Amino acid sequence: MMDPEVLERIAARRAELDGLQEQLVKQLAKVRAERDELAVAERVWQRMSEQVAEERAEAGSPVVQVAGRAVRLVPDRGSGVGESALPAEYQRILSAVRQAAGPVATRQVGERLGLDTGVRGKLEPLRGKLTKLADRGWQHN
Repeated sequence: MMDPEVLERIAARRAELDGLQEQLVKQLAKVRAERDELAVAERVWQRMSEQVAEERAEAGSPVVQVAGRAVRLVPDRGSGVGESALPAEYQRILSAVRQAAGPVATRQVGERLGLDTGVRGKLEPLRGKLTKLADRGWQHN
């Protein structure tokens, strides 16, 4: 015959494991629910990203308000997006870069555009615009 103390310990351990199993079942249900929510969120995000990309492609270079004035954004270079989508100033910069026989420094582009290249502060905005054109694929063949 089994010792009553051993039977009591077995029953206690079984109760403990049953409680743990119940907690794990609840946690697993929460994990599954959250994974399902994430899958839905991912699908919605994907659809919205595609819609935004289509709208941007159709709209060309959008106009935004910066410091109370309308400014055109520089679009990414892609199929169906011509240089005419760039603001006139960026078109002039791109033209100056392309006239160079090889790599060109910001100062050289500034000189071609008629900027005062002796003042560093005059070149910084140009450097930013050149960087923007490069980052968006306009200076790469």
